[in-house]
Amino acid sequence: MSQIIDAWMQHPTERWLAMPFLDSLRRWSKDTIPEGDLPVSWTLERMDEAGVARGMLCAWWGPTGELIGNDEVGEIATRHPDRFTMTASVDLSRPMEAVRELRRCVEEYDARALRILPWLWNLPPDDRRYYPLYAACCELDITFCTQIGHTGPLAPSEPGRPIPYLDHVALEFPDLRIVGGHTGAPWTAEAISLATKYPNVYIDTSAYKVTRYPTEIVDYLRGHGRHKILFGSNHPAWPASDCLTGLDQLELDEPTRDAFLHGNAHRAFRLDP
Repeated sequence: MSQIIDAWMQHPTERWLAMPFLDSLRRWSKDTIPEGDLPVSWTLERMDEAGVARGMLCAWWGPTGELIGNDEVGEIATRHPDRFTMTASVDLSRPMEAVRELRRCVEEYDARALRILPWLWNLPPDDRRYYPLYAACCELDITFCTQIGHTGPLAPSEPGRPIPYLDHVALEFPDLRIVGGHTGAPWTAEAISLATKYPNVYIDTSAYKVTRYPTEIVDYLRGHGRHKILFGSNHPAWPASDCLTGLDQLELDEPTRDAFLHGNAHRAFRLDP
């Protein structure tokens, strides 16, 4: 099996699938988002179809509560340790409870990352409520993941703008590893400037097919940013097999291709080789 690592994916729950914010994504993705309660084998089959060896499987927590629970994700990762690594999520409105929950996910499930979506909370990543979690991520040596760029769901895009919001975070927490998902479009140049400026800032390509990558991302990947771009799909909205179609057209040399598909994820998430 290929060594592809998917930096952003989720195994859907009925709660998550029922959320109104997915309506616009269903239109965009042409109904790749399924309905109903699905077995984990369904996600594993989609990974196998695309040659994805490991997925960073993420929980979702928003203002209404857990949409994909930490325990649900942690138990899947525990049952399939060779295929999934947990990305936790927490209640941003209660920072200290969130810190305790994050520690629990690391201790019980070996979570390697925390993901918070600014558009879901309508709070940019330099809001004070994130800061205890950044300190915890540094202490626990795990990665902070977020969404950058415009918002596919019908929610404000402004909190996902890389500059000034993520710039503040990277400046104030130089030890914090940060992965910004969804390429940063339409502010891709801002995202690239942060990845270039800060050693611990990365970008993933989730929610974009190869044929839709912003030109700036492709040029950066082919050049001095070859160690800063990670492959991601956003399964199930964008299946990995669809996202990878056309990869050969990028004409990446072998070291760059390997870094993009798995090497950069090993570094960004401190995964075992």
